[in-house]
Amino acid sequence: MASRTYRTEAFVLRSLRLGEADRVLHLYTLARGRIGAVAKGIRRTRSRFGARLEPLSHVELLLHQGSGELQTVTGAELIHSHHAAREHPYRLGVGLVGLEAMLRLFPEQEGNPRAFSALGRFLDLTDELEDRSGARPALDPLALAFQLKLLWLSGYLPHVRSCAECGAGPPLVGYLPRAGGAVCRACAADAIPLAPRTLVGIDALLRRPLVEAVALALGEREVRETLRVIVSSYEYHGGFRLRTLSA
Repeated sequence: MASRTYRTEAFVLRSLRLGEADRVLHLYTLARGRIGAVAKGIRRTRSRFGARLEPLSHVELLLHQGSGELQTVTGAELIHSHHAAREHPYRLGVGLVGLEAMLRLFPEQEGNPRAFSALGRFLDLTDELEDRSGARPALDPLALAFQLKLLWLSGYLPHVRSCAECGAGPPLVGYLPRAGGAVCRACAADAIPLAPRTLVGIDALLRRPLVEAVALALGEREVRETLRVIVSSYEYHGGFRLRTLSA
């Protein structure tokens, strides 16, 4: 009989209390994608797991697959705590946007190494973000770029270089969620209006590495319209909203 215990790298996306001492963890693993697992006794003072399994943590886990939906954590080694992000309110806010996007866009137990690698890079960069206390994390260029890339990886790439309805070239004037991209004036009856600079910014956020997104000079209108494109994509293609985007 094949072993039901296996080892894999994982990121902790969410942690929920269970009973008096346990926690249910939402994990994104390299081996099997999104899974749920129970960490028994983790809330006790002498737990051997302790702070290793906090949200944002990158860990190597030993997991046991039982007969139920939830697996059991039987071992945990910390690879990267991302303490710098967790202990800073603005960075934490940006990080939580990314974690929730992973939760909602990749719900299946199916490994996706590209999504796993993107999440790791995103959290590394979140650790290094400048202090923008008082700013809204949902509008941070890194948070916007990461969500656009996750939409791409999950099959909902926003098309912004030609009209997604008729194929016409620029000028493009809006975004149509059902078409999955920008549209020209002739096809824009039900579209979300967008400034030309917003479309340029979205294309740059999609095409450039995450590290370059942090340095992009995006105006207030561009970031707000980009967020609206992301939110409308979630609502149309997935039927959900991210709670962290309202913070």
